[in-house]
Amino acid sequence: MTTPTTVAGPFGALREQLTDAVATFAGSPDALAGILAGLVDDVDRALGERLEIFPVCHHSPASALAMVRRLRQKQPKVIYLELCEDLQPLLGELRNCRLPVAVQAFASELAGFPAEWGPLSVVAPVTEASAEYQAIAYALETPGVELVLVDRSTDHVFQWSPRDDTPPEQAAEPGVDAGEQAALHGDAVGVEIGDLRPRFAELEAHLLHHGKVRHWSEWWDQYVERPLTDADHDTYRQVMVLIGSLFRRLRPAGSDRTDRDEDRERYMWTRMRQHLAASGADPADCLYVCGAFHAASRVEQFGLDSPAPDFEITARTDTRWRYGLIPSSHSAIEAQFGLAPGSVSIAAATWTKAVSGSGLVPYRLDGQRGGKTRGRRGPAGVTTPSAGPVADRLSGFLAAPPALHGLDEAELRGWCVDIVRLARRNGYLASTADAIAVFETSILLAGLRNRARPTPYDFADAAVTCIEKDVVPGRRDVRRLCEILLGGDRIGQVGYDALPPLARDVLDRLQPLGLDLEKRTIQRALLDLHATPELAGCSDLLWMLRHLLPPDAVRPIMGERRLGQRSIQESWDLALGRNQRALIELGYEGVTVEQVLEQRLRRAVRGPDATAAGALAAVEDAIRLLDSPRLVDELGARAVELLATERTVDDAPEVLRRIRRLLAHHRATAPTLPAWCEAFVTTGYAHYCTLLPTAFVEEETGVRQVGAMLGFLFSMESLALSLGCDRSQLELAVAQSHPETPAKVALLWAARHQLGLLPLAELRDRCRELLSNPLVVPAFPRYLSGFVHALEPVPGLAPFVVETMSTAFARLPDPILLPWLPTLITTLREQGPELVPLLVREAGRTFPGTLPALDAWVPPWVGSTTARPPVVEKFGPVGPVHTLLAGHPGAVDAVAALLGVPGGWRTPDGGTAGTAASALVAVHPATAEAVAALLGRD
Repeated sequence: MTTPTTVAGPFGALREQLTDAVATFAGSPDALAGILAGLVDDVDRALGERLEIFPVCHHSPASALAMVRRLRQKQPKVIYLELCEDLQPLLGELRNCRLPVAVQAFASELAGFPAEWGPLSVVAPVTEASAEYQAIAYALETPGVELVLVDRSTDHVFQWSPRDDTPPEQAAEPGVDAGEQAALHGDAVGVEIGDLRPRFAELEAHLLHHGKVRHWSEWWDQYVERPLTDADHDTYRQVMVLIGSLFRRLRPAGSDRTDRDEDRERYMWTRMRQHLAASGADPADCLYVCGAFHAASRVEQFGLDSPAPDFEITARTDTRWRYGLIPSSHSAIEAQFGLAPGSVSIAAATWTKAVSGSGLVPYRLDGQRGGKTRGRRGPAGVTTPSAGPVADRLSGFLAAPPALHGLDEAELRGWCVDIVRLARRNGYLASTADAIAVFETSILLAGLRNRARPTPYDFADAAVTCIEKDVVPGRRDVRRLCEILLGGDRIGQVGYDALPPLARDVLDRLQPLGLDLEKRTIQRALLDLHATPELAGCSDLLWMLRHLLPPDAVRPIMGERRLGQRSIQESWDLALGRNQRALIELGYEGVTVEQVLEQRLRRAVRGPDATAAGALAAVEDAIRLLDSPRLVDELGARAVELLATERTVDDAPEVLRRIRRLLAHHRATAPTLPAWCEAFVTTGYAHYCTLLPTAFVEEETGVRQVGAMLGFLFSMESLALSLGCDRSQLELAVAQSHPETPAKVALLWAARHQLGLLPLAELRDRCRELLSNPLVVPAFPRYLSGFVHALEPVPGLAPFVVETMSTAFARLPDPILLPWLPTLITTLREQGPELVPLLVREAGRTFPGTLPALDAWVPPWVGSTTARPPVVEKFGPVGPVHTLLAGHPGAVDAVAALLGVPGGWRTPDGGTAGTAASALVAVHPATAEAVAALLGRD
């Protein structure tokens, strides 16, 4: 709703001047005249409202100074603040923190929002050099003053966001660094009081170009911040409303952001009307603190005397919001709201200098950390001055030239000397000549930019020009050193009393370590659990925090926690103070670390993306960290359900690795296996038997996955058969498998060999035929890869695999062999690192250990065929060993048959009584002698 343009009122003369100027320079009144006249109308309307509107800009020292002056003069009894209304209970906890901090609303369990948005987080940073903090401190420290937050709730922030399955994000200015401290807010949505920035790209580019500045923050500091620092209350209000109206009218029409901002204004005016009606407060004793953009509002609900009905406020969703305070920093605020790097630090330095120069005493909360004084409440009995007629201060401010402040040579000289000293400490070859050059260049740049005195931005540009060389010698460049010099990146901290119960419980339980864990430094904790058993509780807590917090928060240097294994000495690097936000957000999920860990493990196995491998990992974590049999049984039962419903075998290697480890643990620590382990083995046996034929022929299923399936079936076969499974399932599955790729064909041969359907001699003959066929030779490396993966289900094939690989290296041509070798190495490294030691040990047993022996060495498999068994020309003397084996020939006959060596036994008188197993024993007598010694035979 637009107010009609009139000539009456205190701003009539200014309106006529602007209209005449447009007619003179543009030739005739047009749209520009309407915009300029509308700006004056917006100022007249905002200042004529019965409820005093105080326009602010976020993190602005000028706004903070004007707020302090107005609060001491007016002494309002009710302050309406543009901030999410559900954040009000947290404001009292600011006294326990060191600023800057951020008030946060967090939700991980969503109801009414797209699941892709979760978790939801909203932060509202608070710094001392801000008008909102001064208003909060005044209201909380002055008896009889009520603070009312009137902006929409955090739930409505997301309700009013576009539903495009993309969570709302805060736009950032290009070039803003997102370093470690800039990430303190995470991916939270930022809310601020007084977002003053043109949303018209051409306008911002025009202002930056003609202002001869690089960033919007620098333009604001030069043309608005510094002129308004010493302005009186009326001038400040009129200029701020004028700027808000300008940016509002030049914003592109029809944008979603404009609609949301207007709904926010309707929401706030509705809340203020409702509060005034319920409390009976006098509007003359109230103060409405909002952004300058909203002060120039033109919605129909604007003003207490508006006849428009109240805005209909929708109900909140069932999303459960949790609230707390998290640490913030200047760089985090800059990254959150798209400000130039260092601008908030410069604003803090400007605030400190202005406060000391003006003699004002800012308001502070009692007990506020990081300060020595607090604001006084002012003399008792001060009455609110009567609101007189609005006077036009805007015309004089716009017509008068900017006040010229003399050059503060002492301040600039101190900056130049300090930056040279700081640069030398960081490896730069700077000298006194560089300090002089920085001094003169700063003055030169200020003159080129039409400034009467150098600003911190001019000084930083001059320092970079004069000191920065081709290479940065350390971690910090000169611009970063200037930011440190001018105030640095101040990092806030949430005090102990303002922490959630879980965070306080963590700090209390870690007190026996004797460390100040609230510091932001990395601290080393040494735990000797053998000498000091009472530290076992600290060790358990640290391992749980290691699982829940970011990796750099709790990092083990020495010691490990595995199934059935605990270290007696541990060393930790702790950085809980640096990761305070993560610890606080952990407190939103529960009261104790054990409760949060249990909830996360349950969510991990109940989520839509849960897998059997993930459930087994949760079982391991429950055993290692919680030692809760009840939870282990629950998670294990869920793993059985997930395995039975899986239709792919992508996670088969991880399933095999984890279930083997869990079975070994339970066998070593309990007399019987848990019921869920038995159910998992039987279910997995039937499940993988069913999927095996399909996995052999599907191209999407890799060789490693099929090998892991066979490894599960063969390694768990004895246990599965004892629990009632039928071996015919596996035999039928192997019989129905008809792979086509060479690697899977090799896997099938290995499986048939393990089942006794393919003797080793026949398997050797098939490989020999492959090498003899020139059409198959190029594909032989893939067969060999399949045999390597077959070591997982059939580790007894290791001698055959070494034999086959040696034969392949000897017979394959170089154009085929050499390109395949890197593939073999990378495959073993990525998919089968546990198979490499098996191959190396077998190769060590097969090949000679010295070069001379290698020259005369003949491979044992050369010339070995099923038709030519080894012949021993001379047998040693017949003794007790031969008598023992001849009396019990079954074991030796089975080994000979397995090796494909027929023959007969030789009797003591030299005749042949049976197989040629005696020849085998004669060649390798060590095994038989060991058996005889074990039986006590001489």
